[in-house]
Amino acid sequence: MGENLFYRTTMTALETAFTQAVAKHKSTIYTVCYMFSQDADEVDDLFQEVLVNLWNGFEGFEHRSDIKTWIYRVALNTCISIDRKKRRNETVRLTMDIDLFEDRDEDTQQVDMLHKRISLLKPFDRAIVLLWLEDLSYEEIAQIVGISAKNVSVRLYRIKEQLKQMSNN
Repeated sequence: MGENLFYRTTMTALETAFTQAVAKHKSTIYTVCYMFSQDADEVDDLFQEVLVNLWNGFEGFEHRSDIKTWIYRVALNTCISIDRKKRRNETVRLTMDIDLFEDRDEDTQQVDMLHKRISLLKPFDRAIVLLWLEDLSYEEIAQIVGISAKNVSVRLYRIKEQLKQMSNN
């Protein structure tokens, strides 16, 4: 009976800590998910998958890095994996591509164009751009994606050049 009480107490503390971590970093998770899809339902599905993966790894999180770094890493890895599977099984959706209520001001069009170009990047490059747009330092980005800060710098330069080439086409 004592073991069962210990287990319930431990699970309650774990669930509380998990709930607090998710509440604190919810916008980070949604930002990552949004970078991989603009469809609200798909973003919600990605968010759910990230939560499942966070929960599955939460008890084993060793605090060798900041929790936000770990959450970014899990979210990015989850979204990249799902994106790869989706691209392998990609189907063509038939849509009207017309939204009579769409905001057509110049700023909105530029943001949409940039988002479309970023979505054409490879998932790893997309992740780096997302983190850079979140105003993280090269060191923080390096820690999250698992490369050196110098490599982050080089990759960002190449990504920016790639985006410039897309705008020239």
